[in-house]
Amino acid sequence: MDTDCQSTAFVVGLGNPGPEYRDTRHNVGFRVVEELVQRWDGGSGRMAFSGRLFDARVRRRDRQRRVMLLEPLTYMNRSGQAVAELVGFFKALPADVLVVLDDLALPPGQLRLRADGSSGGHKGLASVLESLGTQAVARLRIGIGSLPPQMDGADYVLQAFAKGEREAVQQAVHEAGDAVEDWLFDGMDAAMERHNRRPADQAG
Repeated sequence: MDTDCQSTAFVVGLGNPGPEYRDTRHNVGFRVVEELVQRWDGGSGRMAFSGRLFDARVRRRDRQRRVMLLEPLTYMNRSGQAVAELVGFFKALPADVLVVLDDLALPPGQLRLRADGSSGGHKGLASVLESLGTQAVARLRIGIGSLPPQMDGADYVLQAFAKGEREAVQQAVHEAGDAVEDWLFDGMDAAMERHNRRPADQAG
């Protein structure tokens, strides 16, 4: 992505609609969108592209970007439908899209940015990649903790975070907002260098 241009960027947070899912592990992507909407004064949003859409202007020093933020309301496994509608309408390039999602392979609070790659078994991301016809879609993964023994993965991701995890996750949501801003203005390589660290390393 050319960070010197004034092109529109698209940030998609993955999750499930409805109050019963709001605080679950699977919905950290929605939480990052909500963090950014509040940070950027993105308003109350509107229903569009099978989701809730927010239109924000983001400024860093003397530069400004327009960012469309989307929470697909198709349920997780069909997230690609909403993303394809959004990208198709704006005739956007996949390189202008950043998907924010949960990750079972990372401990709570750890971030992992990548410019492309497979879905890693995440059905929401798999839907997005399939709908866009490419793996060259940037993604920001947020650790939600590994699956406990003898527990079904679908049940685990639809649980709320344990009390001892909530602070780390809230800090991760805030840092994820910083990572999105770095991606917007400094590019993926710089954002990866700053944010692809374990929580224990982040103070250094």
